[in-house]
Amino acid sequence: MTVRVHLPAYRLFRVFRNASVRTGVYVGVVLSIVFSGWVIVANRVPVLDRFALVRNLAAVAVLGLVAVIPVLRFWRMPGHLLSSSLVAWALFSLSYRVLCMRFAGLAERFSAVQIFVLGAVLCMLVVTLSWIWTIIRRVRASHVSHPNHHPSRS
Repeated sequence: MTVRVHLPAYRLFRVFRNASVRTGVYVGVVLSIVFSGWVIVANRVPVLDRFALVRNLAAVAVLGLVAVIPVLRFWRMPGHLLSSSLVAWALFSLSYRVLCMRFAGLAERFSAVQIFVLGAVLCMLVVTLSWIWTIIRRVRASHVSHPNHHPSRS
């Protein structure tokens, strides 16, 4: 017989058993790291100012590829997609707020709340499309499951 010891803070980590929250945390951390690197390179490495357009396009492309990970993983599960995306955007917005304290130019363009709302609206659009696709797929699957069902004749 084994004895399980549950430390006092063990309950806090139970939330990480959920795949959507775990994915959201991972994506949010990677988005934060990529964005922080982008801002630091753009402001502290003047040698790369000649390549500003290429640098910015590459950073936006990497951010977009990372942000699409929850969509690819949870496309058929709109609820998980929503929670994963919102966790990721919340972490990204938090890191944006921290960067706004150090780099004043960020806060002049967008606030952290505006960044979160922008991401949340995009997430809601993608989740809505996922939900509609899931409904269509279920309706078509239920229609196919009754091959001997013929339409009634009046």
